[in-house]
Amino acid sequence: MRSVTSFLLLVLLLVGLASATIHFQETFEDGWKDKWVVSKWKQDEGTAGKFAHTAGKWYGDAENKGIQTSQDARFYAISAKFPAFSNEGKDLVVQYTVKNENKVDCGGSYIKLLPATVDQENFNGDSEYNIMFGPDVCGAQKRIHVIFNYKGKNYLIKKEINKVETDQLTHQYTLIVKPDNTYKVLVDNKEAQSGSLAEDWEMLAPKTIKDPNASKPEDWVNDKEIDDPEDVKPENYDDIPATIVDPDATKPDDWNEEDDGEWEAPVIANPEFKGAWKAKKIPNPAYKGEWVHPLVDNPEYQDDKNLYLYKNIGAVGFELWQVKSGSIFDNILIADSEEDATAFSEKNFESIQEGEKKMFEEIEEKRKAEEKQKLEDEKKKQEEAAAAEKEQHSDHEHSEADEEQELIKTQTGNKDEVKPPKAAKKVDHDEL
Repeated sequence: MRSVTSFLLLVLLLVGLASATIHFQETFEDGWKDKWVVSKWKQDEGTAGKFAHTAGKWYGDAENKGIQTSQDARFYAISAKFPAFSNEGKDLVVQYTVKNENKVDCGGSYIKLLPATVDQENFNGDSEYNIMFGPDVCGAQKRIHVIFNYKGKNYLIKKEINKVETDQLTHQYTLIVKPDNTYKVLVDNKEAQSGSLAEDWEMLAPKTIKDPNASKPEDWVNDKEIDDPEDVKPENYDDIPATIVDPDATKPDDWNEEDDGEWEAPVIANPEFKGAWKAKKIPNPAYKGEWVHPLVDNPEYQDDKNLYLYKNIGAVGFELWQVKSGSIFDNILIADSEEDATAFSEKNFESIQEGEKKMFEEIEEKRKAEEKQKLEDEKKKQEEAAAAEKEQHSDHEHSEADEEQELIKTQTGNKDEVKPPKAAKKVDHDEL
C-alpha cells in the first residue's frame, strides 16, 4: 500500500513539474535588443535616458550582463513582449535583480508586468499595467512597492515593506501571487512580507461600515473624571501673591539716590504661591465609557475570489525616473512555479554573490587607499608651498636690507663701515 501511495505522489509531482511554465526569462545575453523596445517617451523633450549593456564595475561573472541606467536625472522606459497568458488557477512569480552601483538617493528600481495590449513605442508612466513591483527610494523614505491594478484602478499595498537593500551590490526581488488570494514578497530569497490580497489592499469595499442610522446619544457622558464636590478652596487662598520682595536683598553701599533714584528691593517668586486653585478630580460615576459607533454589514461589499487573476499578461517593462543613475537590471523571470524561480535564482543570482562582493570590497579598498594617498599628497604639497613661500619672504627681507645698506654707503661715501643714522632729536613746540 505504501509503495502505491509513494508512486501516486511521485506521479503528481512529475505532473506538476511538467505543467510548470516559464513565460519569460531574460539574462540579457547577446541578441537581447531583438526582444526589447525602447519607448519614444520623453525623447522629444531631451529627458529620456539611455540603457547601457554591462556587468558593471564589479561582478561575479563578467558575462552576466544587464541593462544599466546611464544618465542622471532622466526618464527610462523599455519593455519586452512574450506570448500572452492567464494566471488563472496558478501561481504567478515575478522575479528580477537590481544593482544600484551609485547608491540611489531618489529613484525607482521597480518592474512592471504589462497587458499584451501595451503600446511599446509609447510606453510611459500613464500606460496601464497589471502589477508594479520593486524598491523605490527617495531620501529617508525606502519601501518596496506592490501595486495591483484592479478593475482599472491601481491599489498600493497598505503594509510597509521596508526591506530595501541600499548597498551597491546585486539584490533579488521576488513576488509570488497565489490563486487563493495570498502573496509573498522575498528579498534575496528571504521572506520580507506576506498576507492576504483582500486584507492588505483596498481593492474590495470594507465588509462592515459604521451604522448610518446610529449616533451618540445626547446624554452620553464622555468625561472620565469630574471635580470633587467636597474639595473646597482654602480661605485666603487667593490672597497669596505670586511674587514677594527678596528678603535677602540689600541696598548697595554705593547707591546714590540723587543719581540712581529711590532704591527698591527686587522681587522673587513666592514659594507659598500654588497657582490658580483647582479642585481635585474623582472618577465620574456617570461615565459610560468611550462611545463606539456600531458597525453593520456594508451593502456595497462583494467578495472576489479572483483578486489575483490577470487574463492577458503579455509584457514586462521598466518605466523609471532616476535622479542618480547606475542601476543594473537583470535576471528577469515570469513563471508559475516557485521551484523554477528558485532554480533560476541559484544559477543566475546566488552563484555570483560571493565573487561580486569580493571584487567590490577589493575595489573599495583600493579606492579608499587612493583617496588617502591623494589627501596625503595634497597635504604635502600645501606644506611644501607654505615652506617655499616662507623662504621666498625671508630672501626678500634680506635683499631689501642689503639694498638699504648699499644706499647708505653710497650717500655717506663710507664703503668700509656703515652705521645706522641717529634718531632725529625730538623738538618741543616751545623750542620752535
